[in-house]
Amino acid sequence: MSLFRGSLYRRLLVLFCVGNLLVLFVGGLLTRGFIDYTTAKEIDWVALAQGADVAYESGGANALADWSMQQRHEGIDATLYEKGQPLSPIRLHPAMERSLSSWLDADKDVVLQPWPGLYVAVQQITGDDGHPRQLVALSRTHARIAPQTRQLILWGVQLTLLLLLIGLLSWWVARSVARPVEALRDATRRMAAGELSTRVGRRRGKKYDELAQLAYDFDAMAERIEALVAHDRGVLQDLSHELRSPLARLHLILNLAQRSKNPVEAEPYFLQAEQEIDRLDQMTGEMLALSRLEGGIPGMNRESLELDELIRECVTQAELEAGVRKVSLRITSNTPVFITGSPLLLERAVGNLIANAIKFSPVGGAVELRVQEVQGSAELSIRDHGPGVPEAELTYLFRPFYRGSNAVRADGHGVGLAIVQRVVQVHGGEIYAENAAGGGLQVTLRLPITALATS
Repeated sequence: MSLFRGSLYRRLLVLFCVGNLLVLFVGGLLTRGFIDYTTAKEIDWVALAQGADVAYESGGANALADWSMQQRHEGIDATLYEKGQPLSPIRLHPAMERSLSSWLDADKDVVLQPWPGLYVAVQQITGDDGHPRQLVALSRTHARIAPQTRQLILWGVQLTLLLLLIGLLSWWVARSVARPVEALRDATRRMAAGELSTRVGRRRGKKYDELAQLAYDFDAMAERIEALVAHDRGVLQDLSHELRSPLARLHLILNLAQRSKNPVEAEPYFLQAEQEIDRLDQMTGEMLALSRLEGGIPGMNRESLELDELIRECVTQAELEAGVRKVSLRITSNTPVFITGSPLLLERAVGNLIANAIKFSPVGGAVELRVQEVQGSAELSIRDHGPGVPEAELTYLFRPFYRGSNAVRADGHGVGLAIVQRVVQVHGGEIYAENAAGGGLQVTLRLPITALATS
């Protein structure tokens, strides 16, 4: 059955070959039977002579005459000769009568065909009484159908079988191709009409040919398009919701600036407007980054990275911000741990976690970073000593635009942790947050380790 699980071309080829073999086999059987039926049967002259002798010895000339009459109904004129004379009447052609004496004197079996469709036989036999006799028989048996007609019939049988095979194969091909194509056509029309949940799916059993693969590819494409459209709609809704407050503030600031009596009085309002524009720009940039991550990252460059080295580069970049708040950054690493991924994306994710920990750390506090290998995975934990997060809010922490009850302590838009989670998921890892013992929030992420870590 594995031959029929390949491509459509292979299945058609195999079925065509099997069909031809069936035509040859069935055609051979029919031809053999047809030839046996339409051609003359071979006569057993010895058995015929023995039957004639038994009839003669049992009932004499009358019994032999009856036997001859019976054979004449079978298409054979036959009788026995003894000493050159017939023991019962027989009709012979004059030419055969002139040659008969020489055939009888030859004292041997003779089978001749003087004309097409006519056989003459002389069969020697010795009766039970010890007298030698000869069976003389004429067989007028012939083919029931002429050879030319028989040949035409044979060609007709072969052609009929071949046409029947072609018809069956054509019906199967049309049915196998038309049904999935019609399903694809219907699904395409429904999807074009806006029904993005349309799927072709498997139709009646498992298929492995090109049409089935096309259906699977269509379903994958439809699923991807539906996810992208749903994601874009969600991003648009979130972005429109989050832009309302900054735009309202900006509108109010500009109104106040217009009402100012002189440029000096309006200058503070313009500075506030500039700050709001910067916030809008930052929020839009973060939203675009999150949208690209959630929409997939085609062609993302991956390379082998030492996680400890990546962490130290991120810490170096964050030292300026940490210095302003007098927050110390501490790194603990026991052994080099290697991972495979995108340096830019991972650097941004770790940078967001460090920046978030610095924002919620008290002045003069510390942010602790630990890199280690745990159960075959690279683990990075980042802990601050800030107020932490209420337990009920931990599950919503990585949701886009979510800002917990402690968010008033720092600026932000609630997008940074969502970006971190998406980067970790793209790299096949996981991330979770928990309140640390003694206060503060600890965020832990795990990434698959590469072979270099164990070499």
